[in-house]
Amino acid sequence: MIIQSDFDGTITEEDVSFTLLDTFAEGDWRKLFQQYRDNKMSVGDFNTKAFAMVKAGSEEMLRVAREKVRLRKGLHNLIDYCEERGFRFLIVSNGLDFYIKSILENIGLGNIEVHAAQTRFHSGGLEVQYIGPDGNTLSKGFKEAYTRVFLKQGYRVIYVGNGPSDIAPASLAQHIFARDGLLDGCREKKLSCQPFDDFDDIVTGLKSLP
Repeated sequence: MIIQSDFDGTITEEDVSFTLLDTFAEGDWRKLFQQYRDNKMSVGDFNTKAFAMVKAGSEEMLRVAREKVRLRKGLHNLIDYCEERGFRFLIVSNGLDFYIKSILENIGLGNIEVHAAQTRFHSGGLEVQYIGPDGNTLSKGFKEAYTRVFLKQGYRVIYVGNGPSDIAPASLAQHIFARDGLLDGCREKKLSCQPFDDFDDIVTGLKSLP
């Protein structure tokens, strides 16, 4: 079994990328975000263009992330439960690898498998690139590309997420734990799901699965 989890707004209480863009972007990144909300731009293209407005270095950005970002309750309990049961817990996120890995390392979970946007810092801004499971660059469908691979490998996939970009990959999974925008999307599309507030709820939910 694989537990495929989103990161921003799921593992964290806040969307880390929005926090960083609010602090460091030198331009109207919310105009780009509105284009994404209006389905005129993929989430991958949004992050690529929005973070190109950021000129700050990684340490400065990580400092802000550590100061402002809160983790959702119960994450360590979920990881411990997955290890105990032999479940493969991993993160597939449209967020940026450098802050996801740093945040996890800071709480002693640096060994968690992470698939996210690869980032490169340079003087012209932050370069963001999404590499799919086949090694090719993707501009959309990043999360579901990994979900499809896991299913093809024979895994039972349990999806955990919170946002609109989680709807497509979650719809492929055998079971969904949802909150916020993903919960709304599941209800709208009549997808069976289990609401959650924190990761202790997910541990309880996993114990009840057949």
